[in-house]
Amino acid sequence: MTLDVNASNAADTLWVVGDRIRFLGGLSASDAELVEVDVPPGSGTPPHSHASAEMFYILSGTLTLRSFPEAGGRLAEVTATAGDAIRIAPGLWHNYSNDSDGPVKMLVLLAPSMVAFFREAGTPEPQAVPDLARLGAAMARHGITLSGMAA
Repeated sequence: MTLDVNASNAADTLWVVGDRIRFLGGLSASDAELVEVDVPPGSGTPPHSHASAEMFYILSGTLTLRSFPEAGGRLAEVTATAGDAIRIAPGLWHNYSNDSDGPVKMLVLLAPSMVAFFREAGTPEPQAVPDLARLGAAMARHGITLSGMAA
């Protein structure tokens, strides 16, 4: 039996729009995989939902997370800082944004469908102008639905 090391200089790294995603791997007895996400100031996601749960663990910086209720409910907003862990339930409409002046680094525990989305949607370099048609097609293939709500 040996240790399986994913060295920082050897890990797969892609950019999804402005966020840097580093693929850290998963456990053989679990479907969950771990990614490291760097979110620069001003970056984030639009309101969306997907069938799988997620868990964010903030390593550094300040990240704003929102959940958008279905008809008639209230918007929930959380400001997460280093050491905070946030669980996002399957099917919950949500988004995140870095509204601060500094970068955010977080670990995210994901289901295989979300890892597959990031691998398909990612590019080797940051995207100054995202290819929305390409992103939309990847989202559709991996069960991610965008909301028309404003963040």
